[in-house]
Amino acid sequence: QVQLVESGGGLVQAGGSLSVSCTASGRTFTTYAVGWFRQAPGKERDFVAAITWRTGSPYYADFVKGRFTISINNAKNTVYLQMNSLKPEDTAVYFCAATRRTPTGISSYEYDYWGQGTQVTVSS
Repeated sequence: QVQLVESGGGLVQAGGSLSVSCTASGRTFTTYAVGWFRQAPGKERDFVAAITWRTGSPYYADFVKGRFTISINNAKNTVYLQMNSLKPEDTAVYFCAATRRTPTGISSYEYDYWGQGTQVTVSS
């Protein structure tokens, strides 16, 4: 099993920045990549970004390219999501997830382990 714990998040004004992190524990060596998803009230859970453990190859959803950056610290088993130029529509619960599948997927069903989520609220 793999456990994922998100931290960070909070309230920020539009145009501001925020960082969230995800620390993995347990059998992390069984997973191939870690991703971030987000879910706003009444909406589906959307892929945001992902990164592979071994090569650090990043993947982004089109709507965050140029604004969000995903990075990894293998020594700490931690994945970071730096969010800049935030917009009110970025408001959502952000979930960290890990997948055993390769190549890296962008659908939530491709991810095997999930964190509890952290709230990000962007005020206008």
